Amino acid sequence: MDYRLHRYRSACGRLDLAARDYPARDAAAPVLLMMHGLTRNSADFEPLAAHLAGDYRLVVPDQRGRGLSQWDPDPARYRPDVYAQDMLALLDGLGIARACLIGTSMGGLMAMVMNALRPDLASGFVFNDIGPVLDPAGIARIQGYVGPAGPMASWSEAAARCRASNAPAFPDYGSREWQAFARRTCRELADGRVVLDYDPAIAQSMAGDEPQTVPPDLWPLWEGLAGRPVLVVRGELSDLLSRETEREMAQRHAGPYSHADVPRVGHAPILDETPALAAILAFLKDHIG
Repeated sequence: MDYRLHRYRSACGRLDLAARDYPARDAAAPVLLMMHGLTRNSADFEPLAAHLAGDYRLVVPDQRGRGLSQWDPDPARYRPDVYAQDMLALLDGLGIARACLIGTSMGGLMAMVMNALRPDLASGFVFNDIGPVLDPAGIARIQGYVGPAGPMASWSEAAARCRASNAPAFPDYGSREWQAFARRTCRELADGRVVLDYDPAIAQSMAGDEPQTVPPDLWPLWEGLAGRPVLVVRGELSDLLSRETEREMAQRHAGPYSHADVPRVGHAPILDETPALAAILAFLKDHIG
């Protein structure tokens, strides 16, 4: 899967940000903007991109403070409304006026904010294990592992740390899957040590009883998606998106709505699981083109 690394300036003009730009075989193919979660980066979508690249143009950014994007010296700017402005700057710089927004966890929150800022942008939405209500159990779990962590001596140690933090979400993973998970979420330093591939200061956006990463009262933003097609993918074991919330999302969406449950997976599906991939391919075929 060949992609061009695109560099651009943040909406505030202070930071150098990066995104992967996977070309489509047809220059007129729909654009998919794929936005990762809190501690992830553009590599998180590599498994899904392997199935979509070529048929669609994929724009896959590293949010500020992650991957190849610059860290923000002010951690107070690590929040969805700021990221959303960055995404609009990214699309504007690429000359993209319309895209389907695919968001994992925090990326889904960003998609709702982007729609409020620019209602004519999105041709559709795919929400990966995220909705207008976030279960406190999932928030507490994320608060428990995000933040400063020492370097790891090897990729094997990195895989073990990823497993320690995420094993409940992927109970069927073996050593090969955890190695791949680590490769997508960590980076190797010049001396061979391995570190998590994000600014530890993003933990501040998840601190306290009202984390900045979780905007208050998201139902108005959800209802603002009226008329646009929506697909919600939910991990069966999710501790962040409850089944009750997903059902209410369906009831309160005035437009095409579909959902897929991913068995024996928690927060958040990788999106190459058979039920998730089948639902995404069908959704894109039926609603995006």
